[in-house]
Amino acid sequence: MTEWLADPGAWAARWVFTRGIALVYLVAFVAALRQGPALIGTSGLTPVPRYLQHTSFRRSPSVFHWHWSDRFFRGCCWTGIVLALLALGGVADRLPVAGWMALWLTLWALYLSIVDVGQIWYGFGWETLLLEAGFLTVFLGPAHVAPPLLVMWLLRWLLFRLEIGAGLIKMRGDRCWRDLTCLAYHHETQPMPNPLSWWFHRLSPRLHRVETLANHVTQLVVVFGLLLPQPVAGVAAAVVVVTQGYLLVSGNFAWLNALTLVLGLSVLDGRWLDAVLPVDRPAELGTPAWFGGLSVALTVLVAVLSIGPVRNLLSPQQRMNTSFDPLRLVNSYGAFGSVTRVRRELVVEATDELGPDAEWREYEFRGKPGDVRRRPPQWAPYHLRLDWLMWFVALSPAYGRPWLSTFLRKLLAADPATLRLLRSAPFGQRRPAAVRVLVYRYRFTTRAERRETGAWWHRSYERQLVGPTTAEDVGAP
Repeated sequence: MTEWLADPGAWAARWVFTRGIALVYLVAFVAALRQGPALIGTSGLTPVPRYLQHTSFRRSPSVFHWHWSDRFFRGCCWTGIVLALLALGGVADRLPVAGWMALWLTLWALYLSIVDVGQIWYGFGWETLLLEAGFLTVFLGPAHVAPPLLVMWLLRWLLFRLEIGAGLIKMRGDRCWRDLTCLAYHHETQPMPNPLSWWFHRLSPRLHRVETLANHVTQLVVVFGLLLPQPVAGVAAAVVVVTQGYLLVSGNFAWLNALTLVLGLSVLDGRWLDAVLPVDRPAELGTPAWFGGLSVALTVLVAVLSIGPVRNLLSPQQRMNTSFDPLRLVNSYGAFGSVTRVRRELVVEATDELGPDAEWREYEFRGKPGDVRRRPPQWAPYHLRLDWLMWFVALSPAYGRPWLSTFLRKLLAADPATLRLLRSAPFGQRRPAAVRVLVYRYRFTTRAERRETGAWWHRSYERQLVGPTTAEDVGAP
């Protein structure tokens, strides 16, 4: 490889990035293994076999077009888990270049296969972010190869689009982003608050304005520093890392913030990382010429595929979290263009006997608010897909149209796979006589209410979304 195609100074940044994305892959495949069969399995809420009847390989590339079974799906997940562990443990770094590329390409292809049949459960921006970053990782090379300069710059380009896309969609969206008041609501109304969200919500209005302003400065001003030489790029990346760390401790956004933080670390000045990392750089960094040629070809491909995302960034009708090619190689990003002011939660209840004196008891979800005395738990970077979709259904019942009735039918049948998605069921493995879905308004308690009651939430009943439903109503076995 000619000298200008290599960036030996980025060795430490590549080491940190590849370990970080290996960890994210591990979390993603574990989540797919644990939740996938109940959500998209053959007997899941939205079965893959049914979905495959209405889509093509060209539209949704996936190995599951060639073969599907729940066992094969689990096998793909376990393969991803093992490969991610090998990469995380440094085994991938000891492979020849072709072996490195094969390992990371397999990880990418397996996860793309899952996302492309995951339907509504996999419609989040962090899925495409992992796929785009994962594809670039294929071309970074193992530890004994000099990091390709162009590919390291493609990581910067991804981080730039991710951050500025999020910033622009806010400025084009809800007025509260422009008057700096959005974070007075966001910590309370975000899809899944975490253990510290109550405290962040209780910050003063002035500090909420500072939070919002810092977000704008990072995503709309500092972000341009990522495209400048070191050490300016490293300083800008450090700001991104700090802001993503702040988001990590204030909410549960799956691996979005963790992976963005890892991308930020990849842009840090290699000299800073060399000073703190407990690893030694190989004495010699040799690179095959063909591998350098691949980095040039990849750069040309990304440049061409970036046309759609760049047009989207410049458009007043900017779309968030959109893929412009079926392989999801270059995507658009952005979230929370609007912020809800009021939090509504779905409460699913069951009774073991119908009648005017029926006692209704709640199902408890793993992450989303339910019991007002339960402190919001920390789940990120793990992703609880059912809990997230329940938040969306509370916003609009249309989000539940493909799966909510099936979910209730499985609760009535006490389906073991479905019950494992939950924290607890009111009657354990016994079938209830009926279930129903209620809508409650939730808000964080005040400091005084917290001291008096010990509760984190206050809730008030609003309406019934789904009335008492029996097995006969939905055809449960």
